Amino acid sequence: MSEVVKVGIIICDRYSSCAGGKCFRSLASREGAFERYEGKEVELVGYTTCGGCPGGNVEYAPAEMKKNGAEVIHLATGLVVGYPPCPRLFDFVEFIPEKYGMEVVIGTHPIPEKYYTTHMNLGTWDSLKWQEAIKGVLPGVKIRKDYD
Repeated sequence: MSEVVKVGIIICDRYSSCAGGKCFRSLASREGAFERYEGKEVELVGYTTCGGCPGGNVEYAPAEMKKNGAEVIHLATGLVVGYPPCPRLFDFVEFIPEKYGMEVVIGTHPIPEKYYTTHMNLGTWDSLKWQEAIKGVLPGVKIRKDYD
């Protein structure tokens, strides 16, 4: 039997009505940040919002996900592509492993082309820190367009 990796997803509260279609699609097809699980079975054990700024749910949601077996928390691509990107994203990346000992991955589905174009024109992701943060969800043009 293949290794089962249990993951949780935290999305930005501005997208609280999101049904998760792009995240679930990319998980099933192992695209974007889920490419890292190629050849592994993945079980989604939690899906919730950050709770809205300043992200109060991030203080508690990982605990429930961990009780359900989550080893990795994915901070959804919406936290990166929304405008402005989540101002607390990097705080979450530091907090969750410190508090819960869980790995954190920035992103879920590939960045859609329409968001990529806007943020590139604005220079949002020009810094080395942002370049590192988005590398797991920055595919080629064809896949970006497929996620528009």
